Amino acid sequence: MGASACNDRGLRQATLLWGSGLAVTAYGAWAIRPGSDHPLLTLDRQGLQTAHAWRSDALDQLMAAVTWLGSLWLLLPMMLLAALALLYRRQHTLALFVTLGLLGASLLSHLTKLAVMRPRPDQFPLLTALPADWSYPSAHTMQATAVGVMVVLLAGRYRLPWATVATLLVLLVGASRVYLQVHFPSDVIIGMLTAALWVAGLHAWMRAQLEQQGPMQRGEEAR
Repeated sequence: MGASACNDRGLRQATLLWGSGLAVTAYGAWAIRPGSDHPLLTLDRQGLQTAHAWRSDALDQLMAAVTWLGSLWLLLPMMLLAALALLYRRQHTLALFVTLGLLGASLLSHLTKLAVMRPRPDQFPLLTALPADWSYPSAHTMQATAVGVMVVLLAGRYRLPWATVATLLVLLVGASRVYLQVHFPSDVIIGMLTAALWVAGLHAWMRAQLEQQGPMQRGEEAR
């Protein structure tokens, strides 16, 4: 298959995945709109109630610590170090993939927050300081998911163990946002799906770019 055909296929795949992500986000925003009786809202109420019922001192401390795994204060320096390391190895496409994966997911989450303007939960007492921005979707969850999916996609022959670890950490971050009463379960679920589709689309685009390069350059990027 020619380089142009590979690029066209990659762009089609990326567009399909990104479009699916936008559709998921839009559907979630419609489902949680004011006055809605969508089952997601029932899940939200029951999820927050269950999280409150499970409260304990040990879980309070664990979830308060785990939730930082989705913070840009942690993930942004990690991303910068990874991108610099890839640039040093002349893996420019991978460096761009890592950078856009995290920053794009973060930007998407905050733009959606501004568009939807969903208030934060107030059903039970908070267990941490209430973030100043809107609730839908969860930026912590989207950022953690983006990093987790990128790690899995780039893990090569070690993909299975990394997938296990990444899935566990992403689920913990998402659960922590609900446990701390700063997000509804739907914020977390939609955030995970949207971020995963965003990164998957980027990966399809990245592979198409690598296919366009010559064998020597492609070999350097793949190392």
